[in-house]
Amino acid sequence: MSTDTITAIATPPGRGGIGILRVSGPLVTSVANRLLGKLPSPRQAEYLPFYDSNGTPIDQGIAIFFPGPFSFTGEDILELQGHGGPIILDMLLQQILSLPKVRIAHPGEFSKRAFLNNKLDLAQAEAIADLIEASSVQAARSAFKSLQGKFSIRIHELVEMLTNLRIAVEATIDFPDEDIDFISKSKIESSINDIITKLNTIIDEAHHGCILREGIKVIIAGKPNVGKSSLLNTLVGRDVAIVTAIAGTTRDILHEDIHLNGIPMHIIDTAGLQESEDEVEKIGIERAWREIKQADHVLLILDSTKTTPSDIITIQKFIARIPSSITVTIIRNKADLTGEKIGIKKINNYSIITISAKYNIGINLLREHLKQSIGFAGSTEGKFLARRRHLEALKNTGKHLLQGKEQLLNAFSCELLAEELRLAQQIISEITGEFSSNDLLKKIFSSFCIGK
Repeated sequence: MSTDTITAIATPPGRGGIGILRVSGPLVTSVANRLLGKLPSPRQAEYLPFYDSNGTPIDQGIAIFFPGPFSFTGEDILELQGHGGPIILDMLLQQILSLPKVRIAHPGEFSKRAFLNNKLDLAQAEAIADLIEASSVQAARSAFKSLQGKFSIRIHELVEMLTNLRIAVEATIDFPDEDIDFISKSKIESSINDIITKLNTIIDEAHHGCILREGIKVIIAGKPNVGKSSLLNTLVGRDVAIVTAIAGTTRDILHEDIHLNGIPMHIIDTAGLQESEDEVEKIGIERAWREIKQADHVLLILDSTKTTPSDIITIQKFIARIPSSITVTIIRNKADLTGEKIGIKKINNYSIITISAKYNIGINLLREHLKQSIGFAGSTEGKFLARRRHLEALKNTGKHLLQGKEQLLNAFSCELLAEELRLAQQIISEITGEFSSNDLLKKIFSSFCIGK
């Protein structure tokens, strides 16, 4: 790890009442003596003038010294809280940088040093950035839980279970001729099943946390003039799409972001799906299908004045063209014209919701259905925030556990089981950073702001 002393402005660019600079590293004492004329008492806020190299005051404010290892980075830290003008902050920054072996911090370098000095693990470090970037109250609360270590605790529990099982399996391999029954085949299978059960619970929780952080992509699709743009406007709460009685009014995709009880949703309205000779409209339809195939959830809009509730032909033609992993909800729109009963029902495993987008009837039912379809039946409060890399690591861990179980039951091979368990533990430990490549660390911390 670098032994350079690093510094950065920790407050956002622009003007404000307060501006904060942070310094971390072995030369903090020299920086304090240059700027303050003294080293402040540890962990006590002192109101002091900030001097330039000629002893002329530049500003005055609060100075706090946090001696390592009892600091955020584990190193000596000096925090200066002065006035938030960009000129003043830059003058102070230049004075700090004028000292030898002091440089500007790389993005996320303060948090990276905290991780490398074992002040927090990788999941907690990521939670700092997620807390700052949270787009809803629920996401912020969940990110803070991750920062407190709630997610990491769950991972450590899994690692502990895997470690104990690996010890028993390795002992069985290393001492095959001993009259000691380290662990029976049935106990190994039972232990693997317990780990898989716990893992699946954490995967569900991580999936919810991932949705709170990244949101889901919801596509509004259907033939021309069925009310797609009206539904978009109703969900967003304002007129973002042009609505006319002319078929094919929407020729390109429209993106809008909303929050549904704290769940970010990326709503996309698409061009009407039909056969067309119009070159512009054909491009819009191609783009529509491209978006549909990348969706998390598709709302297929039907005109209830032209179809019956049991008309499944249109649905089947549409379903046949998209991946089976995508959730599809059928929306029967224009119930205000047909008098059809507002509500939700199931036909052939598809949810069919009858609404009137124009008059905002049945929309709350649709919103609740969207919430339930992604696993938020009640509260949208998450247990922790998670990223896609966490989810992938958890799923890959599960694959190795299942493969190990198969080796035990079908091949009766403890050696192959031990290897699968080793790989499972290595993959899941990447979440907290116990096993992490330099490339992964660089990618994660480069997304942070410089003052973090």
